[in-house]
Amino acid sequence: MEIAVGSSTYVCPLDWRYGSDEMRRLFILEEIVRRYLQVEKAIMVGLEAAGLAPRGCSDALDKCFEEVRAVDVYSMEAVTGHDIASLTYILGEKCGECGKYVHLGATSYDVVDTAWALIFRDALAIVRRKLMDVVDRLSQLALEHRDTVMVGRTHGQHALPITVGFKLANYVYELSRSFERLCELEKRVVRAKLSGAVGTMAGWLGRGLIVEEAASKYLGLDPHAITTQVAPRDGFAELVLVLAVLASQLDRFALEIRELSRSEIGEMYESEPRIGSSAMPHKRNPVTAERISGLAKLARSFAVAALENIPLMHERDLTNSSSERILIPHIFLIVDQMLEDMIRLLKVVHIDREAMRRNLELTRGAIMAESIVVRLVQKGVPRHVAHRTLMELTRSMNPGTSLEEAVLRHELISKYLSPEEVKEAVNPTKYLGNYSELIERAVEYWRRTPKC
Repeated sequence: MEIAVGSSTYVCPLDWRYGSDEMRRLFILEEIVRRYLQVEKAIMVGLEAAGLAPRGCSDALDKCFEEVRAVDVYSMEAVTGHDIASLTYILGEKCGECGKYVHLGATSYDVVDTAWALIFRDALAIVRRKLMDVVDRLSQLALEHRDTVMVGRTHGQHALPITVGFKLANYVYELSRSFERLCELEKRVVRAKLSGAVGTMAGWLGRGLIVEEAASKYLGLDPHAITTQVAPRDGFAELVLVLAVLASQLDRFALEIRELSRSEIGEMYESEPRIGSSAMPHKRNPVTAERISGLAKLARSFAVAALENIPLMHERDLTNSSSERILIPHIFLIVDQMLEDMIRLLKVVHIDREAMRRNLELTRGAIMAESIVVRLVQKGVPRHVAHRTLMELTRSMNPGTSLEEAVLRHELISKYLSPEEVKEAVNPTKYLGNYSELIERAVEYWRRTPKC
């Protein structure tokens, strides 16, 4: 891809900086017009099936479509103020006898919304494919690091020991759920909208269902059960919200990498060889993770606009049109870039076992306080008494003293627990619960998730 750096060619970074070429191609004007033409041909197929246009006109359109360019449509729009009307005028003039039947009984949003459905189908396929790559890689890492022990943190504080595999398996499960949502929404969003002005099919003289069925079949789409002049915008909002949820999940993982790559933690970081800072050569900045988080802010902000497009006046107004021209390409390209970055991040992330071991020892064993509480309760000590005792003990430990040493010197606890029992109780590898089964269950959940 050529980039005219420093020129005035581009305004939006999505034109060249963010998003893959395959996703970007779906939203360039030439491709959008191609989809419009595809829908116009489908409508002609429907008109033929209903006896409202001569047989053969749908095939005849292919030849005149070759002469239609996006620049012609949008040059005429500058005069007419209407892109679909401009397209139909051009077709009417270029398509000979069959031109007079183009767009008969249809309305502009039959073309626009059905074209969006076709684009959604392809764009969602790209998103799902890349998400599958992400979850497959996370599953692999979760199994590889099933037993790599690290600090589990809540409220930013050391909580209990977990494993890297357990941490990553949570993302496997959450992203599996996003994959499910991406599959499920298709049946509500990827549908043909072919019902004419206000949605009654009046322009097809009682044969609207025939037109709809033939046109939808040609496009490989199921039609909406009923619409106004536009497809219901709750589906568009669902699409954007599902993508925003996915973006937020990717942001959560990126935030994890950013936090764990702090100099004072250093447990996971981006190991890619590149300049970290223009001024400070020693820095290893988590720039890929930070880009994911930055783009997620935009993805979430689009959710509001999508929800605002649901309440349209009566059988339609035009308030959704301008926002969707920006909203739809941007949400797909942003999520596409985030997935590209996530794939890249998972290839270069470094997991530092030594740093994890070192950080486990920072609290001198205090992270294992609950383990002592549980064993004291098993010996007959009331839980609240055991909890209060360990809280007071861990908060009063002298510098240099470990929890094991403090427990062995404690008058109450030493009566109930032997030195061998204490030693086992403060061993992080002995207090991981059902982590292994839970990891396997999360990975199996992904394996069993239907891949639509």
